[in-house]
Amino acid sequence: MKILQDGSVATARGFKAAGVRAGVKPGSDKEDIALVYSERAASGAAVYTTNRVYAAPIDVDRDHLGNGGAQAVVLNSGNANACTGEQGLADARRMCQLVAEGLGLPAEEVLVCSTGVIGVPMPMEVIEKGIVKAVGALAVDGGAAAARAIMTTDTVPKSFAVEMEIGGKAVRVGGMAKGAGMIAPNMATMLSVITTDAELPSDLLQEMLGKAIRRSFNCITVDGDMSTNDTVIVLANGAAEVALEAGTEEAEAFYEGLEEVCRQLARMLARDGEGATKLISIKVRSARNEAEARQVGLSVANSNLVKTAVFGNDPNWGRILCATGYAGVELDPEQAEVSLCGTVIFKNGAGQPFAEKELSAAMQIDEIPIDIDLAQGEAEAEIFTCDLSYEYVRINAEYTT
Repeated sequence: MKILQDGSVATARGFKAAGVRAGVKPGSDKEDIALVYSERAASGAAVYTTNRVYAAPIDVDRDHLGNGGAQAVVLNSGNANACTGEQGLADARRMCQLVAEGLGLPAEEVLVCSTGVIGVPMPMEVIEKGIVKAVGALAVDGGAAAARAIMTTDTVPKSFAVEMEIGGKAVRVGGMAKGAGMIAPNMATMLSVITTDAELPSDLLQEMLGKAIRRSFNCITVDGDMSTNDTVIVLANGAAEVALEAGTEEAEAFYEGLEEVCRQLARMLARDGEGATKLISIKVRSARNEAEARQVGLSVANSNLVKTAVFGNDPNWGRILCATGYAGVELDPEQAEVSLCGTVIFKNGAGQPFAEKELSAAMQIDEIPIDIDLAQGEAEAEIFTCDLSYEYVRINAEYTT
């Protein structure tokens, strides 16, 4: 597997993308409408937020993906189109229709995503003009602009792509994502569009996407808040002329690439958490099963006491042990072992001696590893989160004002 430098959602063959400024965000000069387009018919799959309060685009996407195919995705930032009633549904459908007219597609072949402030009517006049502009701006090198256009409180755009050799041919998987706050499983406001030039039936694509998300986007948390809009969409257009079937080595090789793209995008989301200064990676080992490993990891990752300790470079191992203990997983403290930045801090049921000043200094790096060995089995999971800083409070206290 090869990481493609400057890879994007338009890296896979047969895809184009665009990002344009429409004026959805009043007073902003940044892009706010993105469009991803496959030049040929594609199969599609998606996973959505499990929040019972969800945005209008999710209803539309579920309907449009009923036949397993999609050829374009239009996205806007600055307005979530959530809790907007029947008008919100009409606006989401209108966005699909405008893209369809511009590209000569049936409206059912277009998916839609929105992100931003909840409960505000969509400014359709500027969005309609922006969609026309985006259709005209589609390009094979438009992935970077598309990634910028879906940002809200993100500080950096997030794109990643890989290439694999399958059946003697090069297959690419690329994607973009946005998200910095309101990120928590299931899923972890986040949006992502992933594209590939492999050929897969929609049911196999859905199965693979679900598995990849369990090991990537559902292994991140920024603040424990789940959005109304979380969506991950994948399109597969077959331009690489590699057809995949379930249960084959070729399909497994493709899955590894899909999971890697999801995993790297998920890491970027956690690292760019609102106000974050550090990425925290929590590896839970030797669990009885993967579900319990994830449960322990997420318990530690969602602990505000752990997150603030990391922000302050404080090697307070008691906070990590406390969150491990209340995770709801049976464990024996006498057998468990915990390390922080490579230093064993808990073992044999007690804290271990360590040089506090040296470990505090070691915590001043950008990525903080926490390793928890439960000594119960062979399963493991890795969870990503970020520290909790003063800036997080400021950003969310002023979000709509």
